[in-house]
Amino acid sequence: MKVFRGLPTPDARTPCALAIGNFDGVHRGHRLLLERLRATARQLNVASAVMTFQPHPREYFAQLSGDLSRIPPTIANLRDKLLSFHAIGIDRVIVEHFTPRFAALTAEAFIEEILVQGLQVKWLIVGEDFCFGANRAGRIPALREAGKRHGFQVEVVRDVLIDDQRISSSAVRAALGGGDFARAAELLGHPYTISGHVIHGRQLGRDIGFPTLNLRMAPRHPVLNGIFITRVHGLSEHPLPSVSCIGTRPTVDDSGKRLLETHLLDFKQDCYGKLVKVEFLKKLRDNQKFDGLDALKNAIQGDVAQARAYFAP
Repeated sequence: MKVFRGLPTPDARTPCALAIGNFDGVHRGHRLLLERLRATARQLNVASAVMTFQPHPREYFAQLSGDLSRIPPTIANLRDKLLSFHAIGIDRVIVEHFTPRFAALTAEAFIEEILVQGLQVKWLIVGEDFCFGANRAGRIPALREAGKRHGFQVEVVRDVLIDDQRISSSAVRAALGGGDFARAAELLGHPYTISGHVIHGRQLGRDIGFPTLNLRMAPRHPVLNGIFITRVHGLSEHPLPSVSCIGTRPTVDDSGKRLLETHLLDFKQDCYGKLVKVEFLKKLRDNQKFDGLDALKNAIQGDVAQARAYFAP
């Protein structure tokens, strides 16, 4: 799978079948759309391509307006999104940086500059609520008319429902935010995980008896915050039981920096630089600021005890 930051250079442009969207979480509805994309691309003998955005357009406009409460929490980091695309069999991904220039493209310019010239689209699949161009002025009927002029087909995929509920990134966010990991897994089609390389930290956990694996949190607005029972994939033949903290560390660090820190219950090997995947199972509590390291240590001891009880046979 080839990944492009922005449009491919002219020499790298070849005809494609394209899906456009944020695809946050790559849930079951997304997967059906992407599998349809892959199958059609093979029938047409063109590359299957996905265009996604950074930052999320809603984040861009929320920052522009100053209303940060409108920024949607991020379900998946870019690495996990790309891994999902790769697993489905997508040939190429265009990660388009959502800039003022991109946001200002008219609907007509989006079709001409992005779809026709930049990507050489021969077939396009979008969701029912797809809009494009400045002020979301472009709608599906205009897209179909443009397809007739420029020689590409447009297919619109209907919403996928579970128990009469639309599968959407918003529904996944709601399930995760409410600690309902079983419902999130049902919507996603797999347990909720975050992957990343283990980085060096300040070793404060080691100093108080609870060493942690530290993963940098790329999303500035992760969907999860708090303390969780988890298990870690990628270090052993079987997933390892653990307790994880995601968010800031108000007791020991006032910088506001977000990390994913994971304490493995019974594993002490050197893990720096390794790529791991943390699977979330149950929320224990919210993050909080304690009155000193002793109080923090006591809280972590309680978290570990709950995790051991959870994993007990």
